[in-house]
Amino acid sequence: MMPPQPPAGRRDDDGPTVAALLAPDILAMLDDDPASITLETEELHPRDLADVAEALPAERVVEFLTALAPARAADVLEYLDEELRSEVLEKMSARQAAALVSEMTPDDRADAIEELAEENEARAEAVLAELSPQAREETERLLAYEPYSAGGLMTTEFVAVPESLTIEEALGRVRGMARAERREAMYTVYTTDAEGRLRGVLSLRELLAAPEGARIADIAWTEVVTVPATAEQEEVARLTSDYGFVALPVVDAERRLLGVVTVDDVIDVIEEEQTEDVQKLGGMEALDDPYMTVSLPAVIRKRVGWLCVLFAGSLLTATVIERYEGRLSKAELLTLFIPLIVSSGGNSGSQATSLIIRAMALNEISLRDWWRVAGREIVSGLALGSVLGVLGLARVIVWQRMGWYDYGPFHVRVALTIGLTLLGVVTFGSLAGSMLPFVLRRAGFDPASASAPFVATLVDVSGLLIYFTVALALLRGTVL
Repeated sequence: MMPPQPPAGRRDDDGPTVAALLAPDILAMLDDDPASITLETEELHPRDLADVAEALPAERVVEFLTALAPARAADVLEYLDEELRSEVLEKMSARQAAALVSEMTPDDRADAIEELAEENEARAEAVLAELSPQAREETERLLAYEPYSAGGLMTTEFVAVPESLTIEEALGRVRGMARAERREAMYTVYTTDAEGRLRGVLSLRELLAAPEGARIADIAWTEVVTVPATAEQEEVARLTSDYGFVALPVVDAERRLLGVVTVDDVIDVIEEEQTEDVQKLGGMEALDDPYMTVSLPAVIRKRVGWLCVLFAGSLLTATVIERYEGRLSKAELLTLFIPLIVSSGGNSGSQATSLIIRAMALNEISLRDWWRVAGREIVSGLALGSVLGVLGLARVIVWQRMGWYDYGPFHVRVALTIGLTLLGVVTFGSLAGSMLPFVLRRAGFDPASASAPFVATLVDVSGLLIYFTVALALLRGTVL
C-alpha cells in the first residue's frame, strides 16, 4: 500500500505536485493490477484523485476511472478539468459514460452533459438517452434553465418533509433519505405543505435538538429567504453571502420547492465573477476558461479588441499635442511634465473606477447614489489634487533653487502651472473614473468594462487639455 501522502495538489516550493509524483505508481498499477487502485487510493480525497488523473497521460484517464468504483469515479469526475472531463466522456461508450454521470449530483451531471454538448452534441444526446428515465428527466429539466441562473446552479438533492409530521416522524424520514440515496444538501431541512409549497426551514442540528412529541411546523423558521429559478447567479451569491447560508432554496411562482443552490456552487460563482471582473479591469474581454486551457488565437482575440480601442484613444492624445506643437516649441520645458500630468490623472481615475466597480458588485451603491458618489469624489479629488499639486509645485521650486535645473526667470509661474494642473487633472480623473461605471450600468453594460486602461486613456486626453489651458492662462506673454 502506498505510504500516506499530503493532498495531491500541494507543491513543495516550486517542485512537482504530489499528484505528479503519484502518477507513475498509478500507471504501474494500471498495467499490473488495476483492481488494487481502489484500495490504494481510498484515503485520497476525490479532488486529489482528480489532480492525479490530470497528471496521467490523457489516453490512460479512462482506464483509471474505470478501475474505480462507479460512485468514486463520479466524485472524481465532478472535480476534473472541464475540457478533460468532456474528452473522457467522448472516449467512453455512451453506456459507460451514462453509468458514470448518473452517479454524479444532478447539477454536476447537467453541467457535464452541457459541456459535452458544446464539444459533441450527438455524443451528449447519446449519453442522455442511456440514463434512467428518472435521471434523464431530472437532467433535462435542469438543462432547460439558463446556465447562469439559479435554476442552472441548483441541485434537486435536498431534504424536504411535510410540515404536519412530528419530530420523530421527520427524523425517521430524514434517516430514510440518507440511507436510500445521497443528498447533497443534507444539513438543511425544508418543510412543505400538502401542495409542495415551501413553508419553513430548520437545520439538521435544530431537528436533532427539538423536544420529543413536537410538530415540525412548530420548530421550523417560517421566514424563508428564496429566489426564483430565473434569478441571476450574482443575486444568488449575494443572498448566500449576506445570510451565511449553506443552501438557498429555489422556488417557482407558486412557491413550490424546485431545488437548492449549495454554498460550494456559490463559491464557484464568486470566483468566476471576480476573475471576469479582474480581467475586464485589465482592459480585455473575460476569458471563458482557465488561462492555460484557452487557445492562443482565442486569447489574442479577447485582447486585441480593447487594445485597438485604447490605441484609438491614445491617438487623441497625439492629436492634442500636435495642436499645441507650436506653443510647446516655444517652451520645451513644458513637455518635461507631460508624463507626470497624464499619469497622475490616470492613476486617480483608475483608483476611483476600481472603488466604484467593487462597491457596485457588493451592492453597496446603486444607480440612484450617483450624485452622492460624485460629491464624495469631487471632494476627494480636490484633496488628493492639492497634495500632488503642492508636491509638483515644490518640485519645480526646489530644483530651481538648488540649481539642479534651470526653468528660467518665470519658474514661479511654471511651478504654479504644474500645481494647478495637477489639482484640476486629479479632480477630473476622480470624478470621471467614478461616473463611468454608472454610465455603463445605465446603458446596460457591465460596469467592469470601465477598465483601468480605458479610464487612463480618457483622462490622458482631458489632462493634456487642462494642462495646456492652464499653461496658456498663466504663461502667455512670458514663456509662451
